This record gives sequence, C-alpha cells and structure tokens, in this order.
Amino acid sequence: ESEVQLISQGRHEFGWHHHLTNSLLAVAFISSFGSSMLYGYNLAVVNSPALYIKDFYNRTAVARNGTSLNEEALTLMYSLTVSVFAIGGLLGSLIVGMLVTRFGRKGTIVKTTVLVFIAGTLMGFSRTCGSPEMIIIGRFITGVHSGISLSVVPMYLGEIAPKNLRGFLGLVPSIFIGTGVFTAQILGLNELLGKEEHWPLFLSVVVVPTFIQLLLLPWFPESPRYLLIEKHNIHATITALKWYRSKSNIQSEIEEMQEEQRSLSSVETLSVWELLQDQSVRWQVLSVVVINIGMQLSGIDAIWFYTNDIFEKAGIPPPEIQYTTAGTGVIEIITGLIGCFTIERLGRRPLMIGGFSMMGLCSAGITLALILQTNLSFMRYISVCCVVGIIAGFCIGPAGVPFLITAELFKQSHRPAAYIVGGSLNWLSNFTVGFVFPFLQMSAGAYCYLVFAAVCVSVATYVYIVIPETKNKTFLEISHMFSKKEAVLETQGLTQLDQLKLKKMNGYGANMAVCYKKKK
Repeated sequence: ESEVQLISQGRHEFGWHHHLTNSLLAVAFISSFGSSMLYGYNLAVVNSPALYIKDFYNRTAVARNGTSLNEEALTLMYSLTVSVFAIGGLLGSLIVGMLVTRFGRKGTIVKTTVLVFIAGTLMGFSRTCGSPEMIIIGRFITGVHSGISLSVVPMYLGEIAPKNLRGFLGLVPSIFIGTGVFTAQILGLNELLGKEEHWPLFLSVVVVPTFIQLLLLPWFPESPRYLLIEKHNIHATITALKWYRSKSNIQSEIEEMQEEQRSLSSVETLSVWELLQDQSVRWQVLSVVVINIGMQLSGIDAIWFYTNDIFEKAGIPPPEIQYTTAGTGVIEIITGLIGCFTIERLGRRPLMIGGFSMMGLCSAGITLALILQTNLSFMRYISVCCVVGIIAGFCIGPAGVPFLITAELFKQSHRPAAYIVGGSLNWLSNFTVGFVFPFLQMSAGAYCYLVFAAVCVSVATYVYIVIPETKNKTFLEISHMFSKKEAVLETQGLTQLDQLKLKKMNGYGANMAVCYKKKK
C-alpha cells in the first residue's frame, strides 16, 4: 500500500496531467458516432412511423391470408417490433466479454459494424419484399449491435484516456446517444422522412454513420492497456500511447500499467460467475448492479416512450407535439454537454447524486401535477416542466456515468465480466420498463411515477453512502479505496468489547480497525 502511495505522490509531483490531444478527441467522436449514436437513434426511430408500420403489417396480412389483423394482434406485432431491440441488446451485452478479450476493444467495435449493414439492408428492403419479419429481425440485430456498443465504447475510451480526462471522454458516448435520439426526432418530422413513403429509408439510415466509422476507426491504435496487460506487447503499447498522448512522459503511465499487471491475481480474464464469487470486489459489483438497474428503472424510458402522450394530456395541440418532442432532444444534448464539461471539475458523485435526486423530485412533481390538473389548469405546464426536468437530470449524470464507473471500479481482469453484469441488467430493466409501464399506468394512474421517484431517491442515497469519488485516480488507487472500505466494514463485525477499546483510542477507530485486520 505504501508503494502505491509513493507512486501516486510521485505522479502528483511530476504533474502527470495529459492534455486532450486531437487523436484522443477524434477516436472518442468516431467510436461514439458510429456506435453509441445508433443506440439513441434506434430508441426513438419507431415513434413517428408507428402508424405506417402498423398499416404495412396489416396490408401484408391481407395479401397473405385474405384477412386483416385484429387490434390485439396488431398491437402485439408492433410492441414486438419495439421491444425486440432490447432482447437483442441483452444478447449483445452477454457476448461482449468474449469479444473484447478475443478481438480487443477497438477490434470489437470495427468487426461488429457488419451487424448494422445486415440490419439496415433487412429493414430498408422490408417493404419491397413485403416482409414484416425483416423489420423485426433487423430491429433484433441492431439491438445486438447496440448491446455490444454500449459496453465496449466506454470500456475502450476509459482505457485509452489519461486519468485526468477519463470522465470527460467517458461521457462522450452519452452525448452521442442524446444526439441519436434528437436525429431520429428531427428526421421523423413530416417535412423530412416522416412521410409514409419514406419509412423504410428512415429505419435504415443507420448504415451511414457506421460506414463513416468503418472507414476511419481502423487507422487508430488498440487500447494500450489491452495490448500490455492482456497481449504482453510492450512495443505496440508504446506506439499506441505515443499516438494518444502529446509529447508528455509516457514512461510513468507504462509503469502504472505494469504495476496493475503485477497486482492482478490472475492474468486470465474472469468469467461472470468468478466475478460474482470474488469477495474482494463485492462492493464494486453491488454498485454496478444498483446504478445500472437504477438508471433504467428511474423511469426515463417511460418518459421517452410516452412523451407524446404526456404532452397531449398537458393540452399541447397535436400538430405541435412533434416539435415539442424534438425540443426535448435539444435539452438532452445541452445537459449532456454540461455533464461532460463539468465531470472533471465536480467529480462523478455530484453528477450521479444530483441527477438522480432531480429525477426523483420531478417524478413526484408529475404525479402531483397530473392529480391536480383537473382543478388547476396551470398544473398542465408544471407536468411539461417536470418531463423536461427528468430528461435534464438524466442526461447530466445517470445517462453516462454508470458506464464510466463500471470501467473505473475494476481492474483489467475483472472489467469485461463487470460490463456483462452491468450491461445485461441494464437491458433487462429497459425491457421490463417498456413492457410493464403501460399496465402500471392503467392500474396506478398518476401514482405510477411515485415508483420511479422512490427508485431515484434510493439510488442517489446508495451512491452517497457507498461509492467513493474516482476522479483523477488510477485504476489501482480506486481498487485500494474499495479494499479499505472492505476492511472498515469488516471491523464493524468485531465484538462490542473490541469496538469500545477502539473507540477509546481517540476516535481513530477506522484506522485502527484497518491495522487490526492486517494483523489478523
């Protein structure tokens, strides 16, 4: 431990602060533009052409069977089209560990672009071929791609970034997710691709950003950490680091990676089962579970899927709703940028705690506004403000920080498995909310938002109590912070007598407890 302190002291003295180089910024933009942006786009793309797609399903049924689909069958087919994306995402998040270990971080991003081309082709030619199945399979495949991307892009950026820029680069993907949602909202306007004849094109536009990514990303090097710790290729590591850093001293950074390499109990990458059994990282695993489930059960998906309904109830005229919805897209991007530029100053904790608290407050506000708006007409505008508040609160922290934190809380050997756990829970919760929310709304009415408010407040409290600030720390220092937490928590299980003895010693309880554990 003293070694780690000496190293970190030395680093602070030598000013181990790297500047944002053009190559770092470029790789963050290219990898997010062709991967993370598609996730946002695919979340929102099915909103505006819903009627046309249902109509296409109906016409196909008539052409095939001579009878049209009834209301239930049509709703089922359409909700399958929407939710099959999350099933694909779950599958993608489960295979990501295997892919990043085998092909590397950048290699995975480049090789999985093929999925987007297959999906885009299927969805683009679905009407020509008269096949609703092509849309559903296409949505499933884009889901698989998004499931992989949501984990691998933050992992790649988290590993190539110097520690003082890890937060900034780690939030770039979440800005692009917001941009993707906004792009889908704008292209879905009647003036652009929102007309009936354009919907297959609207669904398959995703191939354009991916094609650009495929042209540019292969020129950039792989993650230096992956090259050194997993591939033991020191020459490639130095080349990659020189590419991503300005003229600064990369020696100290290579030493820090080698230090991490030596500290790994096993050089082999852990499986999910081994990760869950590893007692030394139980708090990190629990934290990843809580923030990933919390991120989806915060109600953000319910807001995104049903924004139009909420605005309609608030009395906004129907023709204007699509523009109001696009307005919320602008708010997503702006708050995402605010989060991105303040994370290295404020840290991860304030953005998470502030974001979740704001969402909790606004969810409770929506409930209040919906109950009171029958008597007080101005409450309708309060509910619109609360929707905006929830979206802003989400995009400033909870949208991107969980993926960044997942990279930061674990060492190299544990990281892929941690992303599988976080990613799969994220998609499962996403699917659950999309599926359960309409029924919850029917049974609980306005009170359904109180469930989301409770989740948000609980997650904010958990982050406040358990998760330490990881800003400007190396991966090794972060894992030491958690092992200290383990020690402190274990000593709470000491006998009362020992506790009293420790308390008498001038309140140095916690420090003494750590020493006590070490002696044991």
